Amino acid sequence: MQFPDYRPRRMRRTEKLRAMVRETRLAASDFIYPLFVVPGSGVAREIPSMPGQYNYSVDKAVEAAQTAAELGCSGVILFGIPEKKDAVGSEAWSDKGVVQQAIRRIKKAAPDLAVVADACFCEYTDHGHCGVLVDGELDNDASLENLARLAVSYARAGVDLVAPSGMLDGFVGACRESLDEEGHTSVGILAYSAKYASAFYGPFRDAVDSAPKHGDRRGYQMDPANVREAVREVAMDISEGADMVMVKPGMPYLDIVRQVVDAFSVPTYAFQVSGEYAMLMAAAQNGWLDEERAILESLGAFKRAGAAGIITYFAPRAARLLGA
Repeated sequence: MQFPDYRPRRMRRTEKLRAMVRETRLAASDFIYPLFVVPGSGVAREIPSMPGQYNYSVDKAVEAAQTAAELGCSGVILFGIPEKKDAVGSEAWSDKGVVQQAIRRIKKAAPDLAVVADACFCEYTDHGHCGVLVDGELDNDASLENLARLAVSYARAGVDLVAPSGMLDGFVGACRESLDEEGHTSVGILAYSAKYASAFYGPFRDAVDSAPKHGDRRGYQMDPANVREAVREVAMDISEGADMVMVKPGMPYLDIVRQVVDAFSVPTYAFQVSGEYAMLMAAAQNGWLDEERAILESLGAFKRAGAAGIITYFAPRAARLLGA
């Protein structure tokens, strides 16, 4: 198969020919759409560092979820911003919390849409860390007790998947045990198994006001330099009962996605995080990138790396582009 007998350009000549030999395909069903839920009614407040993304009150979050469902997206993942914060994030497991309200109403309005709830405390604590602090340090095991309460609260509201994201040791096992003890054996776990201490989370922290008041999260999130550690973390989470695993951030860690997919036979998602979204949008708005092509090319990279699906703020937009 050498030139001139073999000419690869033959199959690149038209869009139909290119489609016939395309190795990686995107579909709207590959996407989970993140939604930020806040107290109030009729709220749709744009996030300055994430153009086109909003803090929604429950009623508006339901509308956004319905749109995602109509476009063919598989699910939404919910992040809550409480009215009041405290040292342990107790509002997180309130059955009247904004996420719990959103779960109930979205499942009623769009019953076929998968509803995922992020299970962490950084949005709910007044110090911005992902659990209970003792002498200024995150207390892993005390935080697990509260995480168990949170998982059960989401399950009572009707969530499909709980997504523990704090990178606490034993966090998947704590969720699985608490869910099973309370009879919620059908609720799945999407674990943030390889979550790195990344610079790409900045816009998210603006959106939910979750930047740590002191220190940082490098004591519990992963060192960006490590690969083998990610594989060990995923193995631990699977052994504790994770149904699906996640790599976060996405594009800077495509090598990790591939390593995890090759090592384990569990569905692996990638999270195209707020900083990735903000970079692409800023470049597009300045005319430096073709916005539509950049969106689909970036999402295609996750599928090419082997991801089963993508959590992305581009979900509705990409679904529309794919359906055009």
